Amino acid sequence: MAWTKSPQSLIDLFDKSVPSGANISRRKMFGYPAAFANGNLFIGLHQNDFVMRLSEKDRARFTTEFGERTFEPMKGRPMREYVRLPEELLADADKRAFWINLSLQYAEAIAPNATSAKKKQPPRSMKRSRA
Repeated sequence: MAWTKSPQSLIDLFDKSVPSGANISRRKMFGYPAAFANGNLFIGLHQNDFVMRLSEKDRARFTTEFGERTFEPMKGRPMREYVRLPEELLADADKRAFWINLSLQYAEAIAPNATSAKKKQPPRSMKRSRA
């Protein structure tokens, strides 16, 4: 099953919601806009969902306030630290900013996720030929 593109209105909301900072970078994840702190994904989009990463304590609080909203990009494969934002948070900039700040703090507190260097391939002339 092919994923659907996020609506432009959600992309615009995401763009307005990404905090600024020297340690924050933006790139695509699963082909959707995403924001990273120290190389760790903390907020992003997936189809019609705005998702964020939260600590265990903050996820419990989030679940108490908004119900179970675990992010599951593929059926049976939940990303357990991530939740889907409800319409209530999409509509309220202040509440959304509060939760995004918690997500950012969590991403900054975990070990930086270094970008892995690609393995260098030996030049073709160095590869063994098949005899």
